[in-house]
Amino acid sequence: MICPALCRWLRHDLPRHCLTLLLACAACPVPADPVENLRAAGLLEVATSVVSTQPLVPGQKAALVVEIATQGWFWGGTRIGLPEVSGLVILQTEQFATNASESRNGRSWVLQRWTLDVYPQRAGDFTIPPLQLQLKVNVGGGNVQGRLSTRSNALHVVLPQALEQAQQWVAAPHFEVSQSFDRPLEGLAAGDAFERQIVFQASDVMAMMLPTFTPAQHSGLAAYPDPPALQNSTNRGQSEARRSQRITYVVEAPGRYELAGREYFWWDTSRARLQLLSLPAVAFTVAGAPESQTRTGLALSGRLVLLVATALLLLAGAALAARKWLPKLPVSRVRARLASVWQTLQALRRPALPARLNPDSSAGG
Repeated sequence: MICPALCRWLRHDLPRHCLTLLLACAACPVPADPVENLRAAGLLEVATSVVSTQPLVPGQKAALVVEIATQGWFWGGTRIGLPEVSGLVILQTEQFATNASESRNGRSWVLQRWTLDVYPQRAGDFTIPPLQLQLKVNVGGGNVQGRLSTRSNALHVVLPQALEQAQQWVAAPHFEVSQSFDRPLEGLAAGDAFERQIVFQASDVMAMMLPTFTPAQHSGLAAYPDPPALQNSTNRGQSEARRSQRITYVVEAPGRYELAGREYFWWDTSRARLQLLSLPAVAFTVAGAPESQTRTGLALSGRLVLLVATALLLLAGAALAARKWLPKLPVSRVRARLASVWQTLQALRRPALPARLNPDSSAGG
């Protein structure tokens, strides 16, 4: 059993001692991140800025530039934690930073410059929260690593009057759409097939942001689209996007068909104006089955009729002969004749070629 003195201490003194311990822990300073200490000492600097052309419209790319400078050097890779902001798409498309060096107040600084792509999805005012950086630097002869936060950044996006009635557009300095066919569409007949390719190309956007293409349904003309092929590339800071769509059409019936044209809105960011790109309609006529195909079908039908007629005549002749001669023959001779006929039929069933075209080879048949 617990003695009465211990019970009184647990009841009265323990809460007081716990409170004292908590206050002491709160009074103790929390060790700062070593990277934060370098920034506080002026040996490490981080700056962020938003670079964009004005006015910035929905879908247009803006650049969030992160510049890290130190009086030492970077002994490891830098990791950037991307925030999530409703209405913004923030992407890190570059895998490596731009490195440079410069002199500041007589001291040499080493710089890392990162560029993040920011795509607003609607008009309005946005706040990009601080980025979380993981750094590895060497200052004063020792390797230091830790976390560092940047400051927040503001972004203003407007919707021009010209875009108020548009449902979808591509905001880029360059945008084009084209189509091509793998064969001429003149002289098509029922049963023929052809391939159509639609290509969208633009700069300063991602391929996933380019328009989609869904083929229209036509009675007598079946469409089989392939999955779209998306391609993004960067050359000297200039990003290019390409979206390619292939559709295979199979003609099921004769007639006149038209692949309807499409129109796409393009906000030219270099001139800040709206343009309309058109994909022209394509019309063609499909005739009946080809003459060679018709002749082949007629020849096959005539040959089949001749074979069936010959078989029926042979069966009729065999029936008449059996009716005339079988009653006059002994049973043993009838059985022998039937056995001979059966062997002849079995021989006719055997294939004309061996199981393998080259029996002496080791390849399978």
